[in-house]
Amino acid sequence: MAILEVHEYIDNYNEILDSIDSNKRDKVRILSVSKSHPVEALSNAYESGLRVFGENYVQEMVDKYDTISEEMKKNIEWHFIGHLQTNKVKYIAPFVNCIHSVYKLKLAKEISKRAKDNNRTINILLQVNTSGEESKSGCTPKEAKDIVKNILELENIKMIGLMTISGLESTNEERKEEFKLLRKLRDDIEKDLSIDLPELSMGMTSDYHEAIEEGATMIRIGTAIFGKRVYNK
Repeated sequence: MAILEVHEYIDNYNEILDSIDSNKRDKVRILSVSKSHPVEALSNAYESGLRVFGENYVQEMVDKYDTISEEMKKNIEWHFIGHLQTNKVKYIAPFVNCIHSVYKLKLAKEISKRAKDNNRTINILLQVNTSGEESKSGCTPKEAKDIVKNILELENIKMIGLMTISGLESTNEERKEEFKLLRKLRDDIEKDLSIDLPELSMGMTSDYHEAIEEGATMIRIGTAIFGKRVYNK
């Protein structure tokens, strides 16, 4: 599929923004998910004014970062939203701003170590499997509080919230329940540990309306901004 023109990215972004209820619009950040799109698409999206990008694959993210201009490196806010292996953290630690897919303490410890090596603080979210699907990454809701408690003791990372991906086969109502579970879990952890977890990363192109209804503060939008992906793998 052809790369979109510069103006099309901001048009698509604004269409998403306009579809969000006006009283919730200021409470939600839109992550432009550029995974599986070439760096030229990322550059056009940047030229249109977009600055917050989400990537799913470490090598693809690093390749894009290494290719873009110094201006873009300075101004882009990078979010890693895919499954992250412990041995790959070192490659994105020098520049990633936020990792949404932390699901176990071991991974958090590695992020802490690599962030310290780079004299940085990296924001993280705990990924929780709220659908119960075996194919989904994430800790169980029951494990979440203990993992968060242990993460709080680590240096150079900042726990800012929770993340989930709705079930592939879930109905709209089931998705809403999965998002509601994440919100309630966040509220319980905040209360029990006396901490502030402001971010709920949930909702994609197909279900962001349901996610926003249940309190999403970050939505991860790919297709509706970049168009359909071309998979080379």
